[in-house]
Amino acid sequence: MIIIENGTLTLEDFIHVTREREEVSLSADTRNRILHSREVLEKAAEGTQAVYGVNTGFGKFSEVKISVNELKDLQRNLIVSHACGVGHPMKTEEVRGVMLLRVNALARGFSGIRLETVETLLEMLNKRVHPVIPEKGSLGASGDLAPLAHMVLTLIGEGMAEYNGKIMPSREAMDLAGIHPVVLEAKEGLALINGTQALTSIGAHAFYDAERALKTANHTAALTMEALRGITTAFDERLHVVRGHKGQVEISKEILRILKGSTLVTKQNDIRVQDAYSIRCIPQVHGAILDTLEFAREKIEVELNAVTDNPIVLSEDEIYSGGNFHGEPMALIFDYLAIAVSELANISERRLERLVNYQLNDLPAFLAPSGGLHSGFMIPQYTAAALVSENKVLSHPASVDSIPSSANQEDHVSMGNTAARKLREIVENTRRVLAIEAFAACQAIDFRHGYTLGEGTAVIYKKIRGAVPFLEKDVIMHEEMNKVYEVLNTVL
Repeated sequence: MIIIENGTLTLEDFIHVTREREEVSLSADTRNRILHSREVLEKAAEGTQAVYGVNTGFGKFSEVKISVNELKDLQRNLIVSHACGVGHPMKTEEVRGVMLLRVNALARGFSGIRLETVETLLEMLNKRVHPVIPEKGSLGASGDLAPLAHMVLTLIGEGMAEYNGKIMPSREAMDLAGIHPVVLEAKEGLALINGTQALTSIGAHAFYDAERALKTANHTAALTMEALRGITTAFDERLHVVRGHKGQVEISKEILRILKGSTLVTKQNDIRVQDAYSIRCIPQVHGAILDTLEFAREKIEVELNAVTDNPIVLSEDEIYSGGNFHGEPMALIFDYLAIAVSELANISERRLERLVNYQLNDLPAFLAPSGGLHSGFMIPQYTAAALVSENKVLSHPASVDSIPSSANQEDHVSMGNTAARKLREIVENTRRVLAIEAFAACQAIDFRHGYTLGEGTAVIYKKIRGAVPFLEKDVIMHEEMNKVYEVLNTVL
């Protein structure tokens, strides 16, 4: 059970809920904070002073005052008019992330939402009533309006939802789960859709997988080093300490740890003086990516716990409009991550090329025992090159673009949702490239004789060989590539 408390949600908590379906509850202090902020909000709603989204319209319509007897209609109209998403539905784990993060933000006690509304959303999460949320349509400011509106449709018994693996009308899903839909009251619709939870959910999942991809990359690189009789002298910690980058030092130590005990790797001048950059500069490249990931993790965990509402209930007589819904802090991070993870695939593909190109090694061409009749690993390298090239296109930053909306009231937006979705695609492409490198490295290693693998590489090699054999002849390669991909996802 994950307990929602004041800004304490970690990335690991997030993953436990979204992927492992762990249940969530509110602490007693959290309930009290929500109740208190609602009391403040209700007093403001009854007053004569204009409070954005409470007794006014939205966006450019913020100058239009709404009467007390129309406040419920105002909130429902907001949801149905803003549910304008298009494209494929978000993944179930991402939808669960949206729901969890929205509850977590509202639980901070600055949004003025009713406790029963938050608890209903939480009940949906725990009973696995998942709104169908189209993944496209958000500008990333005023947050993820369209995706979050689709989430709220299910909360009010509208739209579509997934329950027990089936897509059905939300009202039917809520009935089957024994949950009563909510009738939104003053400010609640706005409290539910002003925020960065959709882009943060997509990006946080991608980031979590990117961390795993770096761990995988360290192992695939080590396998390739063994296959190519790589030089470990370049990984001497002292070389990296004098430059001073933390990630570089950590990666040099990690590669040597993985390779400990290997009789395939060499020292400087045993066979050659130095290796190509894709081998020799693994600490510099993987290390820079590690530093990027550590920087990004800090920012993402801030956003997991952020109050991204508008307006915000600060005190008994202060309900202020601001811009915490703006996705720029995450948009920049996800664009930065996209570049970093793309480089992980880029250097992996170059190592793959050194494995299959007979002009760059002492192995059979394309790792085929009978080249000519069989093509061996010729085309897996094509696939890796295609994925790397696609990543380069996807790495163009989304955050540098902005199209004004709401009659120029919202004249600068983050495009953070686009940045998150691009990052997700780049991470998946990169994991595929790494699987191809590992597949080829194991094939190359099997051309060597009388060796001992490193302590870390031996584990991965054994797992891969348990799924795919040495290829004596051509087979349906994508099936074997998929098996290696699944092995790496399970072991690392």
